[in-house]
Amino acid sequence: MILDQIFDAINTGILIIDTEFRVIKWNRWMEIHSGLSEDDIKGVNIFDKYPDLDNTKFRRSCKSVFSFGNFSFFSQKLHRYLLPFTSKSLLGNQFEFMQQSCSMGPLRDENNEIKYLFINIEDVTDVATYEHKLLEMNIKDGLTGIYNRRFLETKLEEEYKRCKRYKSTFSLIMFDLDHFKNVNDTYGHPCGDFILKMVSSRISAAIRNVDFLFRYGGEEFCCLLPETKLDAAVLVADRFRADIESQNNVFEEHVLNVTISIGVTEFIAECESGVDILKKADEALYTAKKTGRNRVISLR
Repeated sequence: MILDQIFDAINTGILIIDTEFRVIKWNRWMEIHSGLSEDDIKGVNIFDKYPDLDNTKFRRSCKSVFSFGNFSFFSQKLHRYLLPFTSKSLLGNQFEFMQQSCSMGPLRDENNEIKYLFINIEDVTDVATYEHKLLEMNIKDGLTGIYNRRFLETKLEEEYKRCKRYKSTFSLIMFDLDHFKNVNDTYGHPCGDFILKMVSSRISAAIRNVDFLFRYGGEEFCCLLPETKLDAAVLVADRFRADIESQNNVFEEHVLNVTISIGVTEFIAECESGVDILKKADEALYTAKKTGRNRVISLR
């Protein structure tokens, strides 16, 4: 009676099963998050209610506890969750299901025989969400929501090493907004921020899932295209240019049209680092701006 009150008062899930995987105890926390009362599930094989739980990892862990009396742990970082409970995180619905940190251990009878095992389920959704947000802050640009320069440098070096090893290729597009200072000076920085977000949104919608768009700094952007040769990248870049040029951007009562200048380059075996590729793209961009803007220049 006292133990039942304790089980129902604690703010973690307690599940007890026997050697036949029948539910013996299902505390109040489990009732709230599963939507199943203890009366509904007590005496029922846990796999009948949660068939996805019937996997090799879980069965092996249970058998190990029953056989050797050891403890087993299910990390959220490795397994995400044990039972698919709906998340009620205060930090938003980052995950489809509650993220759980779980432990499992033996329960012995008066003869010291292991007849049951307990599973403790802790809701760590808020912690996992917070960690995810910290990671995003580290690699995402705060204004536009696309990847930042730090992540560009990391990803560029990774792609360089991959292509060097497997004799593959990739292309890099670098572009910036023409006469962007005039936008800020004439309409103010809020308008400039609006234009930056618009451009990043339009380009993000135009690239493949395997491509990466970065804000390099200020009004300058980069787009990394894996497994893409220079000629194909130039076609992609020109689509970027035409799309941005044709867009009417309405900010308050103002309608603004902006253009971009673009430099494109491709990984070649002679490149000594990802930085070399970035420099070539920047050189091509400089040429595009010097020769009239609103154009694409490629450099191998």
